[in-house]
Amino acid sequence: MSAHRPLHARPWAAVASVATLALTLSACGNGGGSNDGDGNAAGGSLTIGTTDKITSLDPAGSYDNGSFAVMNQIYPFLLNTPLGSPDVEPDIAASAEFTSPTEYTVTLKPGLKWANGHDLTSSDVKFTFDRQVAIADDNGPSSLLWNLDSVDAPDDTTVVFHLKSGNDQTFPQVLSSPVGPIVDEEVFDADAVTPDQTIVDGKAFAGQYTITSYTMNELVSYAAYDGYQGLLGAPKTAEINVKYFADASNLKLEIEQGGVDVAYRSLSATDIESLEGNDDVEVVNGPGGEIRYIVFNFDTMPYGAKTPEADAAKALAVRQAAADLIDRDIIADQVYKGTYTPLYSYVPDGLTGATESLKDLYGDGKGGPDAAKAEKTLSDAGVETPVVLNLQYSNDHYGPSSGDEYALIKDQLEATGLFTVNLQTTEWVQYSKDRSSDVYPAYQLGWFPDYSDADNYLTPFFLTENFLANHYSNKTVDDLIAQQGVETDPAKRAELIGQIQDTVAADLSTLPFLQGAQTAVVRKGVTGAADTLDASFKFRYGALAQG
Repeated sequence: MSAHRPLHARPWAAVASVATLALTLSACGNGGGSNDGDGNAAGGSLTIGTTDKITSLDPAGSYDNGSFAVMNQIYPFLLNTPLGSPDVEPDIAASAEFTSPTEYTVTLKPGLKWANGHDLTSSDVKFTFDRQVAIADDNGPSSLLWNLDSVDAPDDTTVVFHLKSGNDQTFPQVLSSPVGPIVDEEVFDADAVTPDQTIVDGKAFAGQYTITSYTMNELVSYAAYDGYQGLLGAPKTAEINVKYFADASNLKLEIEQGGVDVAYRSLSATDIESLEGNDDVEVVNGPGGEIRYIVFNFDTMPYGAKTPEADAAKALAVRQAAADLIDRDIIADQVYKGTYTPLYSYVPDGLTGATESLKDLYGDGKGGPDAAKAEKTLSDAGVETPVVLNLQYSNDHYGPSSGDEYALIKDQLEATGLFTVNLQTTEWVQYSKDRSSDVYPAYQLGWFPDYSDADNYLTPFFLTENFLANHYSNKTVDDLIAQQGVETDPAKRAELIGQIQDTVAADLSTLPFLQGAQTAVVRKGVTGAADTLDASFKFRYGALAQG
């Protein structure tokens, strides 16, 4: 793995505060259930099936959907989203507010406990965020804390976050994101990722559920935690078992035959289409913030900065030609049967500030491909064809259709003779390590947002120090991201978000092409899936029940 990147090389510190953000959150609502923590789960059990993979139970050591799905059940958050809403409210906090432009103060509910009996206090909260910054794991979410300067815990129930730049419009949402799960300082290591079994053995849980049995990426068993005092209330089902499948066809068979009660992530579009005709199951859809895109490594791609033939202009031409040749409509229709739609920018349709910056710039200007334009782009830059492009994808993380998706992309790039694509695949556990270590010149990623704000599709990817680790850097983009993050006028902020998309579209750090929905398949009688398939993009097991 590559060396840890410096976390604090962020541009917002140079931006002056423009106004005091008068945002106060108080624990007056309870979203999905009782907020007093006294209620017990309704009882019963459910089995959930998934092809997702866990990389780590430690919030500092993973930044993927499979791991975060577990964290949402077992860890408490200061702020969280109630069922049916993308807007954050206090979870284990009693209140949260900006007490100055650069100070965000959270007051915890009194008497909080971990499942192991340890007190859950402000000291745990400070420890949680201090270790994220200290560890800064390449596959972790610490980049979300770029605006965090320090954390104080003046007493057992008070936490003060000191921010580098004032009026951070996203910080409350960040506290509900993958960097936000609070951990037990008596179980977790302060400066290294803690092994999964240590966490399980230490019973370091205080969410709706605890883990009672853990076999990584095979079977995880959960039991309702009656000490949870958070926003979501008592879960509706007392025991949850999650089975992990290597093959989506086996998951489809299990939901058909009743071996699992719920199938969530990821059945193929063909499987979902087939299951819609099965009277024993119900296909449930919800808002989708997922996007699919190709990442270009600016050091190792053709003509990249560390290749023998390094030439920035030629490297850009290669990226532009690829953008000219991608046919999004065909990929969406042939591979995904319309469960995904074409995406022409970096912020998905439906979020404030979303544009279609790529549509005008590339292809035929209407969303379709243009081979003649791609050929001219390469010729004008002096690029010899065919361009040899090594393109990697994961065969087990983004669903069984990834193979068909990338085979079609290969065909589209090669059809004109402009590219020769060496298509290779790797399982996710290894892939997630390789992709941040300059192993892949171009590779597949998908994004499942941490929170429902356009910033979450920009800051993690396009700041100079970013999660992609693809060596992209543009000071104009850094500055624009900084400005939108503190802009309190919604119209002005949306304009800045549009400018960021336009600028990145000209650089093509990544090539986005699809936007998807959330889908779960449930056995007849299972309720609650529609409640948790909401715009928060979190799948909470506590909402599910056997009817």
